[in-house]
Amino acid sequence: MASSSRVSLCFFLLLAVFATAIRAEEAESKEYVLTLDSSNFDDTVSKHDFIVVEFYAPWCGHCKKLAPEFEKAASILSKNDPPVILAKVDANEEANKGLASDYEVKGFPTIKILRNGGKTIQEYKGPREAEGIVEYLKQQSGPASAEIKTTDDTTTLVGDKKIVIVGVFKEFSGEAYNNFSALAEKLRSDYEFGHTLDAKLLPRGDSSVSGPVVRLFKPFDELFVDSEDFHVDALEKFVEEACTPLVTEFNNDPTNHPFVVKFFNSPNEKAMLFLNFSGESSDAFKSTYREVAEKYKKEGISFLIGDLEASQGAFQYFGLKEDQVPLIIIQTPDGQKFLKPNLQPDHITSWVKEYKDGKVSPYKKSEPIPEPNNEPVKVVVADNIQEYIKSGKNVLLEFYAPWCGHCKKLAPILDEVAVSYEKDSDVIIAKFDATSNDVPSDFDVKYYPTLYFKTASGKVLSYDEEDRTKEAIAAFIEKNRDKIEKQVEAEKQESGKDEL
Repeated sequence: MASSSRVSLCFFLLLAVFATAIRAEEAESKEYVLTLDSSNFDDTVSKHDFIVVEFYAPWCGHCKKLAPEFEKAASILSKNDPPVILAKVDANEEANKGLASDYEVKGFPTIKILRNGGKTIQEYKGPREAEGIVEYLKQQSGPASAEIKTTDDTTTLVGDKKIVIVGVFKEFSGEAYNNFSALAEKLRSDYEFGHTLDAKLLPRGDSSVSGPVVRLFKPFDELFVDSEDFHVDALEKFVEEACTPLVTEFNNDPTNHPFVVKFFNSPNEKAMLFLNFSGESSDAFKSTYREVAEKYKKEGISFLIGDLEASQGAFQYFGLKEDQVPLIIIQTPDGQKFLKPNLQPDHITSWVKEYKDGKVSPYKKSEPIPEPNNEPVKVVVADNIQEYIKSGKNVLLEFYAPWCGHCKKLAPILDEVAVSYEKDSDVIIAKFDATSNDVPSDFDVKYYPTLYFKTASGKVLSYDEEDRTKEAIAAFIEKNRDKIEKQVEAEKQESGKDEL
């Protein structure tokens, strides 16, 4: 009997171990990020006051890198009180492309914060690693503005590396307080907000004010600035202007990243000075450049100064070379660029004035014109693209990026098309590296690959067909091509012979 009891006990212990292993495996395999698509998206979002949705594409490298971080964050946030829901949508799926369009998805991954059952949509502007995602979304899912009651509250909220906007009030009611709260709700994804009844708790500024006043703390320029205008438009304008550095610094400090993004998203003309921050003349450049920025800041020019070490991406984008440093480049809203390489500090003021006076010629980023250019698909660059556009021939032109997977897939197909037209001198198949050359304003290139067809008579057509086989592309060319005059004449003569 005792032996039987021991066997039963062992059996139940084994069952317990097995059940524990099953639960652990289930916990490990459980996906905390919800998978949404066009069939369940609206219904799911409408049930949540706060939900975060990532729009991704399976082929996107950045999406693949984000996926485990997003899943880890979702697991942690599922235990939050209340839980924070993270979801994902495969925007590359045909059925979900309408959703991607509705939510203005222009690149991958795009993350949106949806509030009030989807009635309020905001951009996710936080970190891309799990710990940062969790911290950012906990802040975003709470009140738009945190009440400051103690010095510890101030220490938690106000730091040396971020923008924080605090409202000081006599009481938490009335028009001024309501307008401030509305501003905090609108801009909460961009900045942190707080409100207090006691200005003595704040680290900088007049501690005797009783409000209402808005005090904005920032890690640049004058470090804090006050405003007493609580009209809605005036409040937003005050924040926008105060949160823009006179000169944005582009270096390896990640806390500067939001200001760099803000600079490049600005609709203004953009002046960028690139130099070696450890160089002997660095201080002189910075001082002179700041004086120029102060002079021209009201004329619609935003200013950035970039360290050579941190600016390699910008150099590739603008087609700049390190031996041109120190250099200044200005980009206009329509994409034109103006360059002054190898400058000295005392060149900056006079060159910017010459630019404003219209005395500086535009700069164009271009690869060298290829010699020879004998492959079936011709290589076109910025310096010779007009020769092809104005050649009087029918030109199929692909705008591509060397790293683009879809472009690599299309390349052998375009080769086949080009080979099939090798004996037709009136049709040219060409390609243009849009990452190494400035795209002419004649073409709107927002994704890769983008195909345009320029007819012999000058008509420009975009190739928007999903079918990118050799047969489909050739059929498109034949349908839209113009017959060159000599061909038309030859056909007339041939027709006349037939009649005789």
